[in-house]
Amino acid sequence: MKRNAQPLSSRFMASRPPNSRFLSASIFLAAIFAAVALISSPSRSQSALPNKNSRQYTGPGSCSSPACHGSIGPRTDNRVKQNEYSIWIVSDKHSKAYTMLTGPVGERMAAILGIGKAETSHKCLACHALDVPAEQMAHTFDKTDGVSCENCHGPASAWLGQHTERGWTHAQSVDLGMYDSRDLLKRSKLCLTCHLGDDKPGEEKYVDHEMIAAGHPDLYFELDSFSAYMPRHWKEPGEPGEPDGTSDPWYDVREWTTGQAVQLQQALLHLAARTHGTVWPEYSELECYACHHSLVPATQSWRQARGYTDRRAGDPPWNASRYVIFREIVQQVDEPGMQKLDADLMRLTKLMSTLNPDRSAVAALATSSAQAAGDMAVELNKMSYSPELAMRLLQRISSDADTISNQDEHSAAQAAMALQSLFVAYDRNAKLQNSQELRTAISGLFDQLQIPSSYDATRFSRQMKQVNSLLQ
Repeated sequence: MKRNAQPLSSRFMASRPPNSRFLSASIFLAAIFAAVALISSPSRSQSALPNKNSRQYTGPGSCSSPACHGSIGPRTDNRVKQNEYSIWIVSDKHSKAYTMLTGPVGERMAAILGIGKAETSHKCLACHALDVPAEQMAHTFDKTDGVSCENCHGPASAWLGQHTERGWTHAQSVDLGMYDSRDLLKRSKLCLTCHLGDDKPGEEKYVDHEMIAAGHPDLYFELDSFSAYMPRHWKEPGEPGEPDGTSDPWYDVREWTTGQAVQLQQALLHLAARTHGTVWPEYSELECYACHHSLVPATQSWRQARGYTDRRAGDPPWNASRYVIFREIVQQVDEPGMQKLDADLMRLTKLMSTLNPDRSAVAALATSSAQAAGDMAVELNKMSYSPELAMRLLQRISSDADTISNQDEHSAAQAAMALQSLFVAYDRNAKLQNSQELRTAISGLFDQLQIPSSYDATRFSRQMKQVNSLLQ
């Protein structure tokens, strides 16, 4: 399955991938260096790995052999491409996550937060590296590798050798500690532990208002868009090497809808957990740009022209962006479920858009709504998708231009990513005669988001309506 993963926005996708000539040369060198390291260093050899039952982390070097995952080019006859390490080390930004802590911004943030050095603080290492206890680190493990293979796939020592054997199954690896990232529900939750936060006792990962004030970007996520740009180092159902009968031309739409549901579920659980915190309300749960926006004369203020429905002027609203687009999905596939969830989240939004939200009421509503979103995620992951549904979603989201745009920048960003994901899937499978015009119009949405504090709902809505007119 071939997909167009070329990003439309420098802000959302940070930078364009290296050109193919440079990439090929870089991967070639990476593969050679990895092979030399494996040959010359006893610590990287199979004999140096820990006992298979200890479930230790062995580090990405254990996967870097050209015969394993360090190949220069992809294989088409296996379930894995075997160039996963090469892609990660050359072009995946996760591999640079640790080095971000040692730069001037990381150092300045650490000083503001009073946490010592960022590269030694669990507060930062929890998401910028693999921060595990010393007893879980094999001799080959190096924390400075950043976010690497085992962050997502789990400790490799128990299955590292066996998973290369003929006849060995993915299920057997999972039994020995591999994380089942092929499951979209589990994959979404795993990504969100850092791209949203994790409230597991003793292992909390979060970006709060204090960290944002110190310089950390606020968190946003959309599984399909982020997965498309990583770049992908895995195969989708139906690609060469995958089992027969697994082809799913609408896999990325499934990934998008499932990811949206899980994102809402986890965000609500995260909110419920924060009701027990010492800081309440935690401002990072609110819409940042309701306060952090460019001040303009009253005659030019779209916010004042819009008014402040259901809240007092000056009270920052809850960031509802993880629901605003998701409700469009649910309305198409489960309208009764949408109406119930809609009513509960409207109540939650009203509660959270006051200066001192009732903790217990917020926790109760967030928890029950998270359960509903989780149930919907399961159903969305199982259902069949079609060109008709994809087109209805494209039309419905783009037609709801004023409502989405007026929610502020975060909701607009989710809408732009959603329209991009759906457009790519539809154009690949069903083809659009005005494909280039639509591509340009959707690109115009991202152009409106380059400077978040200058976001203008009127202009964004106008661009959404242009997209919608091209879908009729």
